[in-house]
Amino acid sequence: MKNKPKIEATGRAEKRERREGDQIRLTTFIPIKIRKRGGRAVVVRPAVAEVQAKTTAVHDQPLLTALSRAFYWQQLLDDDVVDTGSEIAKREGLHHSTVNELLRLTLLEPAVVQAIYAGQQPRCMSLLWFQRNPLPVDWAAQREVVARFDA
Repeated sequence: MKNKPKIEATGRAEKRERREGDQIRLTTFIPIKIRKRGGRAVVVRPAVAEVQAKTTAVHDQPLLTALSRAFYWQQLLDDDVVDTGSEIAKREGLHHSTVNELLRLTLLEPAVVQAIYAGQQPRCMSLLWFQRNPLPVDWAAQREVVARFDA
């Protein structure tokens, strides 16, 4: 009769080796928690996986789209393809205030832009936040605003 696998709560992943004659038997222990939820036993992910889930990139698609459009429109203005944001609005079929609001995103500090493209921006930093809050032009002041997100 085979031995039934045992579940041990060690708190960390570890490997154990046991020799049986000339054979080596490896056993891997994975730290899991078993909790009762609604009368059923449920496996809860270990803390390491929870930390990794929190650090994974989360791309805010509306913010990425707005940032990309803003830099494209700024390039059109810089290359003298168009003269004003109102002209861009006519070409895109948007209200001129929408275009001008999004063009403000081109004033973001490069590190903030990189964080947004990498999906590493604070969770509450969204397109809606940028539309409702004035953005300081000074990059040092922007860093302070972004630091307040994490606090």
